[in-house]
Amino acid sequence: MMRRCVSLLVGRCFGPQPPFFLAGAFTSGFGHIPSSQSSYKGSNGCVSVSDDPSCSGYMAYTTSCAGLAEPLPNDNSVSDMLVDSFGRMHTYLRISLTERCNLRCQYCMPAEGVELTPNSKLLSRNEIIRLANIFVASGVNKIRLTGGEPTIRSDIEDICSQLSGLKGLKTLAMTTNGLVLTRKLPKLKESGLNSINISLDTLVPAKFEFMTRRKGHNKVLESIDAAVDLGFRPVKVNCVVIRGVNDEEICDFVELTRDKPINVRFIEFMPFDGNVWSSKKLVSYAEMMDRVVSVSSSIALRGSKITQLTLQKIS
Repeated sequence: MMRRCVSLLVGRCFGPQPPFFLAGAFTSGFGHIPSSQSSYKGSNGCVSVSDDPSCSGYMAYTTSCAGLAEPLPNDNSVSDMLVDSFGRMHTYLRISLTERCNLRCQYCMPAEGVELTPNSKLLSRNEIIRLANIFVASGVNKIRLTGGEPTIRSDIEDICSQLSGLKGLKTLAMTTNGLVLTRKLPKLKESGLNSINISLDTLVPAKFEFMTRRKGHNKVLESIDAAVDLGFRPVKVNCVVIRGVNDEEICDFVELTRDKPINVRFIEFMPFDGNVWSSKKLVSYAEMMDRVVSVSSSIALRGSKITQLTLQKIS
């Protein structure tokens, strides 16, 4: 259904032969981790639509398009093209701004990186805004910017400023690794960003360097604090749980929510090309839930004020 939806929306703007191609692909709905059925390099310059972060969808891989049609009228009703056969309205758009990343997380990318798509094949800022306007005009009310690492783009503030001005858009979110977020976040918030997810898989600096193959643990912690100080409510922290690596830190992450407006989102370790996935490394949703319920019950007995904690099952 979502492939038909994207095709119809593109057809409204670019006609029967648009200057980019559509490719169906399963997506997890989680911006930090690529599809469990494709390699990392398949995430470049993509647009996907879902009605919930845990829903599956399709991605539209794009190349540069020279001529842009006139803007569509912004009538904020939900188009029939965004309603699937079960009556669900898909009003959540995810846009991958780049495939580049300044980390090399072991579960996400090989140590040597990946072959990058030439810049001429990626979406320009004007093309991103044009496509976003099409979807918002058809009823999308939430957009999430992902990557790669979206803060790497030099025009990220301008993109946010233009997207936040689209009539009918209620939420402009971003998923980021937080390495350079602290210095960019004030301007991003001023530009209309109103929701933030920061990826952090360990609270131990040495383990962070092992998992990401880079330094910068303290910078990520500073970004989380900066987001809290700037008034983001809540600040969402995404944590990919891997048995034998960071699963013993689940309860420590729960403690982050004790005194700060933080939601921790534990993510199952997913298989895809090149991340050496093994079932022995998987900590299931059910097991994580048992651990969290156990520690939460203990904390509740001590009268702690714990903010919402989310376990996100991705299948």
